[in-house]
Amino acid sequence: MTIKEKQQELIEEFAFLDDWEQKYEYIIDLGKELKGLPEDKKTDENLIRGCQSKVWIDAEFTDGKLFFNADSDGILPKGIVSLLVRIYSGHKTQEILDSDFDFISEIGLQEFLSPSRANGLMAMTKQIKFYAVAFQLKK
Repeated sequence: MTIKEKQQELIEEFAFLDDWEQKYEYIIDLGKELKGLPEDKKTDENLIRGCQSKVWIDAEFTDGKLFFNADSDGILPKGIVSLLVRIYSGHKTQEILDSDFDFISEIGLQEFLSPSRANGLMAMTKQIKFYAVAFQLKK
C-alpha cells in the first residue's frame, strides 16, 4: 500500500466518526496499539523538540525502506505519532520525501489541537522527513 493509499484509508476512518470526542478516543486507542520504544531508544537524539509531551521517534533502514517506531509519555501525543508511524513506516526514503501531510488537515487534526500540540505535530512530521533525508544520503 502506498503512502497516499494509507493516508486515504485514515481519512475514511475519521470520516466515520461523528464528533471530536470520538476522534479523540480513536487517536488514543491507536496510541495504545503502538508497541512503543525500549528505554535505550528514548534518547535525546530521538526526542522530538517542540512537543509539549516527550515524544521519541526512532528509524531503521532495512531492505531499502525506512521503518519507524515511536513512543510518548502522553496518551494523545502517542496516538498522534502512531498515525505517522502507521502511514510512513515501511516506505522508501524518496516516497517519504515526495509525500505530503495534507491528510492532517483533511481529517481536521490541526484544528482540534491546541497551538502547542499542533507545533509538536509539525515537529514530528519534520523529523520523519529528516530521517528520510539522512538515510537517503547514507545509501
